[in-house]
Amino acid sequence: MTTERIAEPGSYTVVIPAWNAQSTIAEALASVWGQTRPPVRVIVVDDGSTDATVAAVRAAGLPVDILSQANAGPGAATTAGIAAVSTPYLATLDADDLWLPDKIERQFAFLGTCAGTALAFGHWQAFSGDPANRVAAPLPGWTRTTLFALTDVVRSVGPVIDPPGFAGDMIDWLARAREAGHSLSMHPDVVALRRMRPGSLSDRNNPLRDKGYLDVARRAILRRKRNEDL
Repeated sequence: MTTERIAEPGSYTVVIPAWNAQSTIAEALASVWGQTRPPVRVIVVDDGSTDATVAAVRAAGLPVDILSQANAGPGAATTAGIAAVSTPYLATLDADDLWLPDKIERQFAFLGTCAGTALAFGHWQAFSGDPANRVAAPLPGWTRTTLFALTDVVRSVGPVIDPPGFAGDMIDWLARAREAGHSLSMHPDVVALRRMRPGSLSDRNNPLRDKGYLDVARRAILRRKRNEDL
């Protein structure tokens, strides 16, 4: 049963790709529904989890639509969720990260001050264990977790493509957005928290990270060569 309400001009949907996120998804969902400007719909795309992710989503007791697919990667799950969005705006969030309560309110106002910008991001800060345990200085978050944008613009960029190892999908997507001529703006404040935990795709010790990033770089070089040959 869909949780979507009638879309209003400033309404937005949240897309959360999730794989084996049973220990973090409830906290992520709480940070979404705790927004000062809440969404009209939240879509969790279960990417073939082998743990109790779906059960954890249901146990959270929050309005959520669950889409399920065979394991294909966070990019494919994000793309599937975006295809189901019918609101003018959308936001995305990784299942192990958190939003600060006024994230969307700040970004919506921010878009209004950035003429020609349809893709807004924000700074994020890493934490370990307790969200109050910030372990690094804030950084610009050119990431899925901080994205807030016009739905039509997001779709125009095309699918989020999963490289080998599933690391670097958003780097490739952001590069294609810029190449398509879209303006991307960075909110100066921290709007989200990035969870640091061993085994995650963002873990610096993940041996597949470099393979994914090399594939992203290769794709960018090939696109540039094709454009030069035109």
